[in-house]
Amino acid sequence: MAELVKNQLHTVTITGYTAEGFGVARIEGRVLFVHGGIRGEICNIRILKVLKNVAYARVEEILERSPARREPDCPHYPVCGGCDFRHLSYEEELEAKRQRVEDALRRVGGVEVPVEEIIAAPDVDRYRNKAQFPVSAAGLVGFYRARSHQVVPAADCRLQTPQANAVARAVESYLREFDVPAYDERTGEGLLRHIYVRTNQAGQALVCLVVSGEVLPHEEELVRRIRTACPSTVGVVVNVNKRDTNVILGEAYRTLWGEDALTDVLCGLTFRLSAPAFYQVNRAQAKRLYGKAVEFAGLTGRETVLDLYCGAGTITLAMARHAGKVIGAEIVPEAVSNARENARMNGIQNAAFFCGDAGAVAKRLAAERLQPDVIVVDPPRKGLGEAVIPVIASMAAERVVYVSCDPGTLARDVRGFSALGYQVVRVAAVDLFPRTRHVETVALLVYSS
Repeated sequence: MAELVKNQLHTVTITGYTAEGFGVARIEGRVLFVHGGIRGEICNIRILKVLKNVAYARVEEILERSPARREPDCPHYPVCGGCDFRHLSYEEELEAKRQRVEDALRRVGGVEVPVEEIIAAPDVDRYRNKAQFPVSAAGLVGFYRARSHQVVPAADCRLQTPQANAVARAVESYLREFDVPAYDERTGEGLLRHIYVRTNQAGQALVCLVVSGEVLPHEEELVRRIRTACPSTVGVVVNVNKRDTNVILGEAYRTLWGEDALTDVLCGLTFRLSAPAFYQVNRAQAKRLYGKAVEFAGLTGRETVLDLYCGAGTITLAMARHAGKVIGAEIVPEAVSNARENARMNGIQNAAFFCGDAGAVAKRLAAERLQPDVIVVDPPRKGLGEAVIPVIASMAAERVVYVSCDPGTLARDVRGFSALGYQVVRVAAVDLFPRTRHVETVALLVYSS
């Protein structure tokens, strides 16, 4: 086996992609993850780091260029860690994501199930309806450098809406002019941590400023600048987070001006969204994602559906129009309040919502002998985990519709369900995150005794 040494040059052929979007190559059996590599290319690469089982490298020279290669259309790429695929054609990006889902299910889940389709996004730029801008200790607003917490200034991120970018620039100028200290995560000192902006279909914006204290200097002037930069702003909210944590939002909120929530329309339903409520970041693709979830659920109008991790009730209420009864569970109290209000606003009377951890709520409902026909799960990136799966399986629902933002944890949980009698029969992918490595997947698991 070849010995690899940092700074060595080698000629390799890129054969595929990792889950992180790197190209994959091999040298005498040793696996290399190549920054900027594209499947099918022959490249000269330089070794950057050598670990026990894998080495990292970057492309130094392209000897045979792939027709899928593109010149990056963002000046911040690839230094900023927000995008992974701006050097690829969109068609190649979709194929990389489709293959990622199939590979994870085969290697981790132990199942051979083809991804029947990957649904492309109509727009690959300006699609994010939620922006979270970190603020550096020096007062710079942007995004983290790849695999670090160093903030890279990004005056016009191509993934964000013009409204979000305008708000970020306005707050950055306020910090500079009034000498407001930004938070330093190394020392715990400073005030402003993040700028959080939600934007709806109509272009309205809800601004949330995450701070480590109770009050910002010159709050009225700050609001004025935000409203001048983004006249469609409907509210400015302060979130207090004094913890030493990577979690962005704290628990306390205070409204500086206007509304404390934003209203949006998705799947023909109206949703009221507070700052912490979960809501898919790509509205157009969320509609397709939820449509696929409803299709997989196979509802006829009589079923009872349990939706764990329901957020503001988006999937729950989409299911409600096709089911007899739906029940949503969510751990964030504000999101549960939003979900109940959303059901009321849309005139949906066959939906009920509970606040609590998904596993605890599922266990409680199982103890009450609830027997849902369909269980829907849309967990965070970490997936369900070992404790929740047996509780779900104990309810003996005929179908489980699993919506996932991470193919790896989906595949792990599929293996857990398989041991309890559930088999994956359909899988589809939906590209909610163009230009990044992330991909959403919908899987249908059916109980087979």
